Amino acid sequence: MTEILQVWPWFGWVFALLIGLCFGSFANVVIARLPVMMQAQWRRDCAELTGAELTGAELAGSESTGAETKSAKANKDASAKSEPQTFNLAQPASQCPTCQTPIRWYDNVPLLSYALLRGRCRSCNTSISIRYPLVELFTAALTAVTIYTFGFNALGWSYALFIYVLLILTLIDRDHMLLPDQLTLPLLWFGLIGSIFWLPVSPQDAIIGATAGYLFLWSVFWLFKIFTGKEGMGYGDFKLLAALGAWLGWQHLPLIILLSSVVGAVYGIGQILQRNSSSSQPMPFGPFLAIAGGISLYFSEPIYRWYWSIALG
Repeated sequence: MTEILQVWPWFGWVFALLIGLCFGSFANVVIARLPVMMQAQWRRDCAELTGAELTGAELAGSESTGAETKSAKANKDASAKSEPQTFNLAQPASQCPTCQTPIRWYDNVPLLSYALLRGRCRSCNTSISIRYPLVELFTAALTAVTIYTFGFNALGWSYALFIYVLLILTLIDRDHMLLPDQLTLPLLWFGLIGSIFWLPVSPQDAIIGATAGYLFLWSVFWLFKIFTGKEGMGYGDFKLLAALGAWLGWQHLPLIILLSSVVGAVYGIGQILQRNSSSSQPMPFGPFLAIAGGISLYFSEPIYRWYWSIALG
């Protein structure tokens, strides 16, 4: 690969963009299905404790959406009662949420298929959310930026994976107020292991970063609960900041905490001004942590230089 890149440098860019598009397509699947799988597992756990019986759809984790037609819902319910359906990241195959028609492979090509179909289902002509191609396009752009910044090597691709997971966590938390352990804990452990072998963070800094990140938000959580009687954030936020500390080191934590607070404040004020929410409506904090972690990864050095140039005059 190194020899190929020396002869054709453009190949690395094309390869990075293609990998980003493919992962963007997979990210859409994880964002849509992982919360449903978690809810199905919670229902199964509750059923075991209470002795309640679940339908096939509940056991499998599939659930209907408001966009489904009555006939599609009836057919789905009938098949669900007959036998449980497998529902995970691989099965069933992608299908239209309205007419339940399986999506053929040539209609599932990242970006291209959406453009050719003009954002509509081939079978029922229902419009498909533009978020799907936007996620694919965004991951492709992030991959190109990451590889350009850190190189076409193990470090560059590790940071690309780091950014992918942050993107998935951002959208899941935005939609469901959840930061799944299935993502935050592997991200944490991968950062700690990477600090031993290839990340530019010493194991000592990574361990201190993970510990300090978790304990900081844990302390904020309990102080807020003691004084207000309310829970200001979830435990997933602790684990996400611990993962950021493991990947970037404890030195990045002050910047991440400050940036996440600023981004959250700007977003909250914008929502209130648009009358889409009130000051008492809860907001997920995970997206702000993830965005701050990404900014710190790419721009921590110029930000710190700018700060010290002002502070020292």
